[in-house]
Amino acid sequence: MKDLISCVEPMIPALRRYARALLRDRDLADDLVQDCLERVISRWERRRQAADTRQWVFAIAHNLAVDLMRRQSRRGPHLTIDDVDEAETAVQAPQEDHMRHHELMRAMEALPEDQRCVLLLVSVEDMSYAEAGKTLGIPIGTVMSRLSRARKRLLHAMGGDGKQQTTPAGNPALRRMK
Repeated sequence: MKDLISCVEPMIPALRRYARALLRDRDLADDLVQDCLERVISRWERRRQAADTRQWVFAIAHNLAVDLMRRQSRRGPHLTIDDVDEAETAVQAPQEDHMRHHELMRAMEALPEDQRCVLLLVSVEDMSYAEAGKTLGIPIGTVMSRLSRARKRLLHAMGGDGKQQTTPAGNPALRRMK
């Protein structure tokens, strides 16, 4: 035991400096040094050679620090509940969004096939009118008229009054393309 104290005690200030430089937090560094010393004491008899004791102790400290930093990165920053803004933790209830989604899907299913195809290609797949027309084998004018009729039917089915609908996040429910 005397050998342990005489070898390890002079390293403690250097261990603290190393831990503080790695973690940049005095309290975490002190905890790390304590954990390191506990591990050194519990495994003292398992060290390889007396000549590399300093390297062995610093390797333990380094590995503990790396483990601690990995744990912290997975968990995120530690904040007390008083330090957290309520707006950051509040989550909008998804029920209304789900209801609107199902309502939109039912309205889409009620559209005639030709209007639904044009609406999906232009609004969902981001195709231009020309690309949608080429895909469906119809003129651009037909694409535009079918799209206009599909949008009007959806707007009416969704209870629209002619004004652009928005989601709770403030984004348009149906975006206009071209």
